[in-house]
Amino acid sequence: MTRERELRRGPAPEHHAGRHILRGGFEPCLLTLLRLSADKDQYRDKDGDQDRDPDGAPSKAPGRDLTRGWLPKALARTGHLVRAAELACTNSDELALSDELLGLVKAAADAGDLCGAQALAESIPLRQLRDDALVVLVSAWAVTGERDRAVALAETIRYPHNWARTWAVLAKAVADRGDTDEALRFAARADDEVRACVFDGTGQVLALLMDLAAATGDHVRAAELADRVEDFTRTHGGTPWSRPLTAVLAREALRGDLDRVDALLRPPPRPPVGAGGGGCGWAIAETGDQDAEQGAGQDAVPDGRLDETDVRPLPPRSFLGARGLARVLDAVAETADQDVALALADRAEALLGAGDGRDHDTLLRSVTLLLARRGQVERAMALAEWLDPELRAGWRAEIVGAVARYGDTDAAEALGHAITDDRARARALIDVVRELARRGAPGRAEALAHAISDRWAQGEALVAVVPEWARHGDPERAEALAHSIAYRATSARALAALVEVSGSVEVSGSVEVSGHMEMSGPSHARRLAAQAVVLDGWAAVLPVLEPIVPRSAAVVVEQMMIHDGV
Repeated sequence: MTRERELRRGPAPEHHAGRHILRGGFEPCLLTLLRLSADKDQYRDKDGDQDRDPDGAPSKAPGRDLTRGWLPKALARTGHLVRAAELACTNSDELALSDELLGLVKAAADAGDLCGAQALAESIPLRQLRDDALVVLVSAWAVTGERDRAVALAETIRYPHNWARTWAVLAKAVADRGDTDEALRFAARADDEVRACVFDGTGQVLALLMDLAAATGDHVRAAELADRVEDFTRTHGGTPWSRPLTAVLAREALRGDLDRVDALLRPPPRPPVGAGGGGCGWAIAETGDQDAEQGAGQDAVPDGRLDETDVRPLPPRSFLGARGLARVLDAVAETADQDVALALADRAEALLGAGDGRDHDTLLRSVTLLLARRGQVERAMALAEWLDPELRAGWRAEIVGAVARYGDTDAAEALGHAITDDRARARALIDVVRELARRGAPGRAEALAHAISDRWAQGEALVAVVPEWARHGDPERAEALAHSIAYRATSARALAALVEVSGSVEVSGSVEVSGHMEMSGPSHARRLAAQAVVLDGWAAVLPVLEPIVPRSAAVVVEQMMIHDGV
């Protein structure tokens, strides 16, 4: 999605006016540039789709919707909570409004405006979402040390199914501040509420209490709570890949204990042959055998058509299954000991070999990436051969990225170049470039980026290299590299990454840039931001402007409202 959007934006002009801003000897009024860019509003997302980053996650870049999403939350974070709430309240749908106000409460609480967040929470029209907002504030007040206020707020939670969660998050917040005795008291109250009222979120509360018990050293209690999570998942229709059960299995696996995983992977025992009221598959099989005997010598399959009923017994399946085991592998992939990781991979391969087609590809993806992260490249590539041929190239690209993150960038680069599909090869090499840059080798990363033949993919790789040159003390090379990127929007993203680095690091002494003395990091960052705005508008750079220009989001919103006639 990022690729197609940035290709539509077109190539970057070779000599645009913004390139001379940094060397002009003056600091432009960035707020004025933002107003002009917002007034043009050339890039509004008319279809409302959310942009996504190259890894598939929701993009950090702001959307252009004034009533929901990134822009209102940016206002809430930067001290414009009232304005953000006013924009959200233009939404006539009660559910959408309540959900947006909940997001603003979270943003304001994260920014430290707890009084404003609480006032906004109490205005949420749907009571369930109002309760959700109050639960967030209970934890936030406790984290600041305002325990009495947090407790008073917890007492106002309306619905019983929220009470256990409220006391559990309060217990965690108090424990994080070091008051173990008080945390255990709140945890006991949460447990009482769980026993009094079973609800959909019971498993999450039990898992949170399990983590709290383990953190306070009560491992017997933690094991008891783990058993209760499993029991709840089994008896209340929970999915075997639910977060609470995954948390239990991951926690035990990280300790080297795979007993529960093995128990959940074992299929249930088969009912005895001839037992009355047996399992579905077995009863069908017996009936089918009797019919076959009665129909001997007759046409068992009239007109050459297959019987609609398959009388073969269905093999019993384990409770955990492929998707559940995949979730466990994903949870421990980065942190488990090598022997535990490989033991889990063995179990995954055995389950895949059993022929259970449900969620086969999900588990296959997880185990191949786990093996690649652990340096088991040949084994991972062999498993990738189990895929449909049309999917193999993309999967190999993911494996290359995992090998690079494991630290074997030489092997990853060789594997990436060996991929024959052009798009997949570019994707794999982008991941290697990013990892090289992250590991502090910008020179090698830049050289590999230039070896990518696809122009957009080359620029995408260079986005990761640009800030790394700045961190290594070569801002001129970083800026030149950002401007060398072929596509306008990609180049603007590279400049935004450079803004983030320049704005967060104060320059010691002075740096001479084309005969002018650049004295401070934030000033340099504002000039770079102005270049990005002139190049491709406000959208790419706005997310990184909050630390250096706190009014930036408010200015963009105000100008867009004027443009829309609001």
